[in-house]
Amino acid sequence: MRDLTEHHPDAGRWPEVFAVFLRLGLTSFGGPIAHLGYFRDAFVARRRWLSEAAYAELVALCQFLPGPASSQVGFAIGLLRAGPAGALAAWLAFTLPSAILMTAFAYGAGAMKGPLALGLLHGLKLVAVAVVAQAVFGMARSLTPDARRAGLALAAIVLVTAVSAALGQVGAIALGAVGGLVLCRSDETAPPDVLAGAVPPWAGVAALGLFLVLLVAGPIAASATGEPAIAHFSAFYRSGALVFGGGHVVLPLLNEAVVKPGWVDPNAFLAGYGAAQAAPGPLFTFAAYLGAVMRPPPNGIAGALLGLVGIFLPGLLALLAALPFWGRLRTRPAAQAAMRGANAAVVGILASALYNPVWTSAVIDRGDFAAVVAGFVLLTAFRSPPILVVVLGAGLGLARAALG
Repeated sequence: MRDLTEHHPDAGRWPEVFAVFLRLGLTSFGGPIAHLGYFRDAFVARRRWLSEAAYAELVALCQFLPGPASSQVGFAIGLLRAGPAGALAAWLAFTLPSAILMTAFAYGAGAMKGPLALGLLHGLKLVAVAVVAQAVFGMARSLTPDARRAGLALAAIVLVTAVSAALGQVGAIALGAVGGLVLCRSDETAPPDVLAGAVPPWAGVAALGLFLVLLVAGPIAASATGEPAIAHFSAFYRSGALVFGGGHVVLPLLNEAVVKPGWVDPNAFLAGYGAAQAAPGPLFTFAAYLGAVMRPPPNGIAGALLGLVGIFLPGLLALLAALPFWGRLRTRPAAQAAMRGANAAVVGILASALYNPVWTSAVIDRGDFAAVVAGFVLLTAFRSPPILVVVLGAGLGLARAALG
């Protein structure tokens, strides 16, 4: 049996991965679509850890899989850079800041009240608009270079706008892949498979088996034993395993999983959701808050850890299961054409999300519009680091709130 690290001569780079992702975990506001923009800037434009095409391919793959797409993309980038240790470092560093904040809020330390707090949140939402706009602009130039692929991106926008978020996203990528088979065949070679060998086939099969066992056996074990810890873990795992698109799409599932049985009060659920909007990093860390306030025990810190592992684990297992077989499929000419179409559809999905919910929830007046344009220009023309735009956006939000 081969060691998972044998394909990763740079496995000692995990501290570098941890440091970069910790910075992103502290500053990546705006939800999963904005996170993909932050990742693109950090790892494609600045550090060149992977190409634009490889990044878009990875995003398309993660959009197909259940779970939090941005966290899956980060996990895969860490795997690429430093092997299994890098993957774990990327996930921990990106997740911990938000998880700690949400757990603290469960203890009453993270309440955001008053006009200044609302102004800060609004300023961070404007930053997210600028970041997503930069991502759409950059990816459109490289992934929709002709009328056929631009048309597929437009079709994806129409489909995502007309159909509910999760189904629309998966359907748009599927439509893009089919359109690519018909319209995007060429003699171009596939970009190098940067994740080739990152996960050996035996590990992919094992990950798929564990994914299915936990999904099926969890509810059975919870019913048979009556153990609250098993029931809580199963509820979070099921929510993470059955959601496509991640982010806000998981909220109805979590509401069904923890509010309906009476484990979390509806008002407490909504208060935690509101706090999650002000936290950086993945929205799935809302599960840390829910685990901490859960009744009956385990709750508190133990419940927060249970919720985090339960909700993230299925998406990471699904990614590990897909990677070894995806690498073989993608080298075929038909698969390459399908990926060109799917990549174009990803641009359409990002463009649609730029408008709703990112733009519609943040840009209210002309001042907001001017702030977004300024942030976009700083990111694209001046190539300012995103942290600078985050600081300026937060400061602007606080200043406008203070001035009334």
